[in-house]
Amino acid sequence: MKVAELARAGGVTAETVRHYTRQGLITARRDPVNNYQRFDEQALVRLKFISQARQLGFSLSDIKQILEQADQHDSPCPLVRDLLRQHLPRVRERIRELEALAGRMEHALDCWQGLPDGVPDGNSVCCLIEGFPQDMPDTASTSKRRDGGQS
Repeated sequence: MKVAELARAGGVTAETVRHYTRQGLITARRDPVNNYQRFDEQALVRLKFISQARQLGFSLSDIKQILEQADQHDSPCPLVRDLLRQHLPRVRERIRELEALAGRMEHALDCWQGLPDGVPDGNSVCCLIEGFPQDMPDTASTSKRRDGGQS
């Protein structure tokens, strides 16, 4: 398969295939006639694996470790479990950060609802953002308390 054919079969872009090839996650052989990269069915299997692993939040670095272990005929399953155990707390923290951001955004929209539009004057770019408090409390937890935690 050529790059575009592998990409189509794997549901990714050709640039993604090229990137994974450069990273050493999938390999290709060179066609001696035209020097095109050619991929076999094993590349498609790996490409699908990479996509599944990405959906679970594994980084390309993680995936490379997993594939290297599998290539050595050693079960990568313990590594996979350990990596997820390490990543899950960071994901939960990121969710909390995004919840807080969503709360700040909602608060900003509420505050700006009736305000007039300002015109930049050389000292100001957007009066809405510039007038918004920088050290705003976490409104995600505030809004949860207001509606009984049912956000």
